[in-house]
Amino acid sequence: MTTVSERKHLANAIRALSMDAVQQANSGHPGAPMGMADIAEVLWRDYLKHNPTNPDWADRDRFVLSNGHGSMLIYSLLHLTGYALTIDDLKNFRQLHSKTPGHPEYGYAPGIETTTGPLGQGISNAVGMALAEKVLAAQFNRPAHEIVDHYTYTFLGDGCLMEGISHEVCSLAGTLGLGKLIAFYDDNGISIDGEVEGWFTDDTVQRFKAYGWHVVADVDGHDAGAIAQAIDAARAETQRPTLIICKTVIGFGSPNKQGTESCHGAPLGADEIAATREQLGWNYGAFEIPDDVYQAWSGKEKGASAEAAWDEKFAAYAKAFPELAAELKRRLQGDLPADFAAHAQAYIEELQANPADIASRKASQNALNAFAPKLPELLGGSADLAGSNLTLWSGAKGVTADDASGNYVYYGVREFGMSAIMNGVALHGGLVPYGATFLMFMEYARNAVRMAALMKQRSIFVYTHDSIGLGEDGPTHQPVEQLASLRMTPNMSTWRPCDQVESAVAWKAALERNNGPTALIFSRQGLPQQRRDAEQLANVARGAYVLLDSAEQPELILIATGSEVGLAMDAAQQLQAQGKQVRVVSMPATDVFDAQPQSYREQVLPSAVSKRIAIEAGIADYWYKYVGLNGRVIGMTSFGESAPANELFKFFGFTVENIVNAAEELLSE
Repeated sequence: MTTVSERKHLANAIRALSMDAVQQANSGHPGAPMGMADIAEVLWRDYLKHNPTNPDWADRDRFVLSNGHGSMLIYSLLHLTGYALTIDDLKNFRQLHSKTPGHPEYGYAPGIETTTGPLGQGISNAVGMALAEKVLAAQFNRPAHEIVDHYTYTFLGDGCLMEGISHEVCSLAGTLGLGKLIAFYDDNGISIDGEVEGWFTDDTVQRFKAYGWHVVADVDGHDAGAIAQAIDAARAETQRPTLIICKTVIGFGSPNKQGTESCHGAPLGADEIAATREQLGWNYGAFEIPDDVYQAWSGKEKGASAEAAWDEKFAAYAKAFPELAAELKRRLQGDLPADFAAHAQAYIEELQANPADIASRKASQNALNAFAPKLPELLGGSADLAGSNLTLWSGAKGVTADDASGNYVYYGVREFGMSAIMNGVALHGGLVPYGATFLMFMEYARNAVRMAALMKQRSIFVYTHDSIGLGEDGPTHQPVEQLASLRMTPNMSTWRPCDQVESAVAWKAALERNNGPTALIFSRQGLPQQRRDAEQLANVARGAYVLLDSAEQPELILIATGSEVGLAMDAAQQLQAQGKQVRVVSMPATDVFDAQPQSYREQVLPSAVSKRIAIEAGIADYWYKYVGLNGRVIGMTSFGESAPANELFKFFGFTVENIVNAAEELLSE
């Protein structure tokens, strides 16, 4: 039994490491780690199910530090409990190539479940993780075999609750009854600008009760007994997520700065650190942790025992349900079914042999109907636009609070929340999330999309209504700059297919990609299917290929994507009839093409052919990297207008006549 004074001493190890690391880096946030140290000590030593020697153990509890600026809290916890994060790593806090960057970064240090820093997204990822746990448990658990059974814990602060995304995800978490999600609110009353009562006066208790959460209020965040009682109450509530509101003092232990904004985001200073050591009774030097403290903190023995017990449970499960066990193992490893690639390729070839002129959003739905039965790991969704995004497929089943065994989430009008939840689902493992909205409303979700790319997660973002072809809804709904934004995002793969065949190839590429997210961009309007031979069909997957070639060396290359490929083909055929040597290149995925060997890129876009025209109903500037100084771009240089789509395409120059005129003018130079 650990005494109150012993617990304080162990929590003080977090405080000391945090203030020392921030001081050495001369940068960072000591206040939150010092204020939440007592909560962390109780949670991590008495409740958290984890194994420091195997950070990726499937049935571990997930811990998310949503207030990621307090990163020294989690780095201290990982170090003290025995993860492969050394004292030298802590001394290297916020330095180049360290395992301990300024905000927790997924993949840098073992035990970091997600990248946090943009406030509100950590709690959103935690909702996704809890959702994934509930779905997998419903799909795989059987009576007497609770093989998926873990909690998601998250720490969050005032900033996370002020960010609007917290409303989106916490509302949905209550609706879906995520009873194994437990959030600790660090209610210290301080943010960067000072005391939050001047700008944050929400009744947080009533707010979360209105969401359908269980709320444990007025917990003394420095009283281990009160914290433990709150956690027990949270774990006893199985039908609702729980918010534990902990009253804490930011910078606890700092005699002159605690409780003020001065310790939020700046080093305490050498004199104040010395005074804090004296105040806390921490009689050790910088970065010095005594052996007895390490021994009390170590989670290795307990973690190994917990994992061994689970291994025994899984062995019994595998004996009773061998097919389910093999399926769960495959999905947790992130592998697609062995026959998926061949199945998908056969479907693509069948589409090419049976032409259909349909909207690419419909082609996307058809691809889902073809692929999803093979992929039970798919967890789809739409931000209240399923009927427009066409994300529902014949076997889609909604996930509800009472039955989470489905494969589809009705996210409601929550584009940002949906995208961040998807990232949490992907990070958890065992499921491959896709979620949809109009391309224009990617803007609401932009930072979560960026985080998916930063963490290289397999999130599939489906965006329909991809251009001014949206028509009468007007410029508020017509995307212009969004395609360029997605394409310029590192690690993001962006596909804008021109017909049902390219749409299926795009879906196959997105599903097979396991090192980053994919954006699939689909049209509202019908698109003509293009003719391809076997070589052209194979080259679609390379991101760009020659769709129509000239009889001799081309003197002009037309490059197009999506709905503009059909225009380019019609214009090229008219120019060829005039004796012009014109090539058409369809480029559905610029990033995929850019990653091809130089020899292939030269084959498609020979450097000797400098006269090029790019055609896309998106921002024009992006395309100069492909057409060069001697080329032309027929694209958007303004926002759209409200009118029928055919009138808009004509008004903005997306016509065969305009392409032909531009080509003739360019060739005459």
